[in-house]
Amino acid sequence: MSAPPTAPAAPAAPFTQEDYRAALGQFTTGVTIVTARAADGRLLGLTANSFNSVSLEPPLVLWSLSSQSSSMPGFQEAAHYAINVLAADQRLLAERFSRKGIDRFEGVAWRAGLTGAPLIDGAVAVFECRNRSQHAEGDHIIFVGEVAHCNRRVGATPLVYHGGRFFTDLPI
Repeated sequence: MSAPPTAPAAPAAPFTQEDYRAALGQFTTGVTIVTARAADGRLLGLTANSFNSVSLEPPLVLWSLSSQSSSMPGFQEAAHYAINVLAADQRLLAERFSRKGIDRFEGVAWRAGLTGAPLIDGAVAVFECRNRSQHAEGDHIIFVGEVAHCNRRVGATPLVYHGGRFFTDLPI
């Protein structure tokens, strides 16, 4: 029995950057704040939803940052960083750490982790990472971190993002 003939692939329909962003927005993500201490001791932190697991052995995670970010040099040089997965009641922190031109840590409860990276109090999970590798792709840098320590808050509800909005109450 022979396979049916295949039709030639249809040319891809054009799409705009807005179409692409809107389609990506249909993927529900968790919300994180990635934190580090720069070589000069300055605290770095930003809101990111580009977080994913890579490997269990060794324990690796990834996140990405725009190449144009003012925080890029500090994160590229930091030996360690922490990925703080936010709880549903931390929406205001997510918004704060996404703003430009402010001291993002002002009034924020945090403590130094085992690696020295700032850990946000109340996060549902924290991954303290060694800055293992960086990969330039498109207009972002992908950071791969080797997890040195992690912990979680059992029973906490995460903050999620979908369609350009935060959601703090998940159906069970």
